[in-house]
Order: sequence, then structure tokens, then C-alpha cells
Amino acid sequence: MGKALWGFISICIFSVFIFGCASSGVKETSNTNLTSGKVKMEIKKGVTTQADILQIFGSPNIVTKNRSNDEVWNYNRMSYESAYGSEGGGFIFWGGSRAVSSATTKSFDLIIIFDDNDVVKDYSVIAASF
Repeated sequence: MGKALWGFISICIFSVFIFGCASSGVKETSNTNLTSGKVKMEIKKGVTTQADILQIFGSPNIVTKNRSNDEVWNYNRMSYESAYGSEGGGFIFWGGSRAVSSATTKSFDLIIIFDDNDVVKDYSVIAASF
């Protein structure tokens, strides 16, 4: 090994200590297929039955009765997405790397009201992202 190889190795090691480096972190997601588009495509007031809803969306999270004694089904889904890592900026002596992270939480509620014949009377969707 000559001086050129040792010089190259020295420059590589020196660069790691001097310059900031970037890395991206793991992205965690939990998602669902219950979306506004799917709801609009599948649910028809006065047509869609409880059996249809069960086949499309599965069992509801909550089953209650409203003031009119109509059966009300509530589906609630939450999803969470996060990303983290570090980001380099210039020389390590002037700031170096810094931690970077972001997170998004999405909430989706589908509320379905059925008539006495177990047919969809009305429904509403509440979607939030924060």
C-alpha cells in the first residue's frame, strides 16, 4: 500500500467527521380501505341493506338506536403515519446534523341509519386529518 491509498483513506475518514450526513428513517403506516369514495360507491339510500353493509365493511364498531328508534351503525377507523431520520447541513462544526420527524393521524367515521326494514335511511361521513 502506497501513500496514495493511505491519503485516500484519510480523506474519506476526515470527510465523515467534517460533513453532515443524512439518513431516512422508517415509515410506519396503518391504513384502511374505508374511504369516502368507497362509501359513495357502495351505499345507496333506500337500496343498500344491513347485509350489504356487513359484506362491504364488516361489523360496525358501535350499534345504537337514535331518538326515532332507528338502528344506527358507527364505523370508526384511525390511521397513523410517521417518518423520522436525520438531515445534514454543511460542516459539522457549524451545526452538523439534526433530527427530523413528522407524523400524521387520520380519523374516519361512517354513521349509517337504517329504517324498520333494515335498509339504509341515511348516512354521514366525518373525516379529519391532524
